[in-house]
Amino acid sequence: MRDILDAVASGDLSPAEAEAKLAGYTTTGAGRFDAARETRRGVPEAILAEGKTPDETATLAAAAVETSGRALITRASHDHVDAVKAMLSDADIDSDPRAGTIVATEPGFERPTIDATVGIITGGTSDAEAAGEAAAVLREMGASTERIEDVGVAHLGRVLDHLETLREVDVLIVAAGREGALPTVVAGLVNTPVIGLPVSTGYGHGGDGEAALLGMIQSCTVLSVVNVDAGYIAGAQAGLIARAVAAARDD
Repeated sequence: MRDILDAVASGDLSPAEAEAKLAGYTTTGAGRFDAARETRRGVPEAILAEGKTPDETATLAAAAVETSGRALITRASHDHVDAVKAMLSDADIDSDPRAGTIVATEPGFERPTIDATVGIITGGTSDAEAAGEAAAVLREMGASTERIEDVGVAHLGRVLDHLETLREVDVLIVAAGREGALPTVVAGLVNTPVIGLPVSTGYGHGGDGEAALLGMIQSCTVLSVVNVDAGYIAGAQAGLIARAVAAARDD
């Protein structure tokens, strides 16, 4: 503790960085940022922009960059992007409007690397938002990704055309809306861990992702399932599996 206090006194460490080291989080006027989550859990903390004002999101992003070198933001609008860019003018910022993600890093930030590949599969183009959120998390965790888009079960040939790739990756995330059948089909064809990501696309009753979720949790194949549109959770879980696979590969 004395070393931390001395570093603050000398100006080598900011109060926010000191708080993060001592408490594991830092406090801002917009809320608290869990700066120790990646060290504690192996998963980067994410700032959910949905429900927050652009200024609140940017304030938390600034705290994240100051204390951990990086901010990962999900469910972000164009206004959130503009606010983050304005507040973090010296940071490197990458935004994906389709996925609703923003990643801001301090100059020279080095991401970890994982010697494993995660396949991210979508049933249709409408599933790209949740899949993109998962991809953003995996990138920040250091895993490679292989994207296969628009291979829904309305034409099984589209899935079978990619069977060799599906069997080569270390983990699979399969995003699908409507009745959510694609993860079951894929899981029946591979010996790879499969994470089903139900998406809130579809028509009428159950079209908000409920039918997809129920279909996946009732799957007769070996399949893990996250909540509707939970791309962050799917990506983080796949990243943890990928890290374990890479560690086993190195042994």
